[in-house]
Amino acid sequence: MVQTVDEDGAADPWRRRPRRSRRQMPLWQELPLLLIVAFCLAVLIRTFLLQAFFIPSGSMEDTLLIGDRVLVNKVVYDVREPRRGEVVVFRGTDRWAPQVEAGPEPGFLGKLGQTLGDLVGVSRPGEKDFIKRVIGVPGDRVACCDEQGRVTVNGVALDETYVLRDSPLDLPPNARECRSRRFDEVVVPSGQLFVLGDHRLVSQDARCQGPVPIDNVVGRAFLIVWPSARWTSLPVPETFARLDAPSAAPTPVRTVGGLLPLVPLAGAGWLLARSGRSMRVGRRRLHS
Repeated sequence: MVQTVDEDGAADPWRRRPRRSRRQMPLWQELPLLLIVAFCLAVLIRTFLLQAFFIPSGSMEDTLLIGDRVLVNKVVYDVREPRRGEVVVFRGTDRWAPQVEAGPEPGFLGKLGQTLGDLVGVSRPGEKDFIKRVIGVPGDRVACCDEQGRVTVNGVALDETYVLRDSPLDLPPNARECRSRRFDEVVVPSGQLFVLGDHRLVSQDARCQGPVPIDNVVGRAFLIVWPSARWTSLPVPETFARLDAPSAAPTPVRTVGGLLPLVPLAGAGWLLARSGRSMRVGRRRLHS
């Protein structure tokens, strides 16, 4: 065993030779590994945390515009129930008409792209994916309209400043169309939500298609992430603070899952840091 010698010439048995540095993996071998890890992280995050959704219609204008991408929290409703005023993404029931028209059958490459997009959460929504605002929770009495033409919840009128284009009052209610603003009082059943679009003139929602089961809710849309000029949060409007706490019967907690596309870059950066390499990460752009 080789011993080192201190300044006095005495051997120091506690000192050892420095360890040899670990040989780095070549970049051409490391890059595929990083891509695989990043893809796996994206799939896990999409399944259990967050997901990006594309807005295909004008039913939520001007809060959300066609082509916007919103980030949806898919775990928040594992710990609590949806609340009035929140914007939620959900799967429509059989009564809900498709929100996007089905296009021609894609080829092999098109199907492959859709599959990869679904895995990482950047594909277009399905025919039964909807985004609306929660107006009533289980047990609420929702109706329209009061003397000023406003929606009421449990007798309290909502000042919906976010509704810029409302339905006309002079049209009679139609059970198959949501063109009229007026509808009879609805008592929201247990385990369901009464949802409306912010663009009432074109939105097909609970007025004519019925309430939505809470079990069908994918998550809460809380942030517009694209285009960059419209980057903003989606808070609950102040008018809903005037309403009393929900008096509904409790509904079971669901297990849901989703995507934060930027997080896989953090995992890739961690692997690069371990290998001693540096990596510059540019701003990620979402494409519709």
